[in-house]
Amino acid sequence: MKRLLSLAVRAAKAVSLVAVIAIFIFPFFWILSNSLKTYEETLVFPPRILPAKAMLGNYLAALSRMPFARYLFNSLVVNALVLASQFLVIVPAAYAFAMYRFKGKGLLFTLVLFGFMLPQQLTFVPIYLLFGRLRLLNSYASLVLPFAASSFGIFLLRQYFMGIPAEIIEAGYLDGVSHRQSMMYIMIPMAKSALASIALISFITHWNDYFWPLVMTNTVKVRTLPLGVAALRVTDGTTEWNVLMAANMLLILPIIATFFVAHRQIKEALVHSGIK
Repeated sequence: MKRLLSLAVRAAKAVSLVAVIAIFIFPFFWILSNSLKTYEETLVFPPRILPAKAMLGNYLAALSRMPFARYLFNSLVVNALVLASQFLVIVPAAYAFAMYRFKGKGLLFTLVLFGFMLPQQLTFVPIYLLFGRLRLLNSYASLVLPFAASSFGIFLLRQYFMGIPAEIIEAGYLDGVSHRQSMMYIMIPMAKSALASIALISFITHWNDYFWPLVMTNTVKVRTLPLGVAALRVTDGTTEWNVLMAANMLLILPIIATFFVAHRQIKEALVHSGIK
């Protein structure tokens, strides 16, 4: 009886897991399927799961109807600058919160956590007005500077630093290692998985960002790929869903590839930082 009950529980868990995986995977499958259909097939009801014939020409159409190379270049530049600026800020900030004792430390860290609760839609008006006065609108600076620091990154990296055995740090201090050397040659190498997780999460967030580039830019010169894909939604008064889905596949492919490369680091960093 116990064995049957155990088997039933395992089967239920397996079915639940498959159901959850299907829920998350199906949207990506649906985008891929529609990206290979003809325009007429995308309008058929009830919808067909698979295309009658794969139409790879949809991808060529998506590439030809927008300056894809420019949008891609802008997205890569913005993401690279955001990542570089965030690491320059969050690494020393996390180290200070984890290793230093100073007045106001708790209050400052509370303000960092408070940053989690501030959505872009709440802060974009004052930032927009400020950048307008500084003449930074419609530039890479307007897409990078507001994200030069990451509250989540500081929090995650601080938790990871605090999980490193104190004996290792103390041994370095006894050998005459300074705080800067400790951060550069002890803490950072031991926190590679956390840094990889922060980089991946930041990359996904800013690669998919639509709202901020839409507000801060108005020309193709600095606009990013999500805005280029959105521009394909209406062509001559109609929406060619097959071409639009092909463009969406081109948009999400770098994210999927990056996730498969770094998903192990995410798991390791979340476990070591105490987040369950």
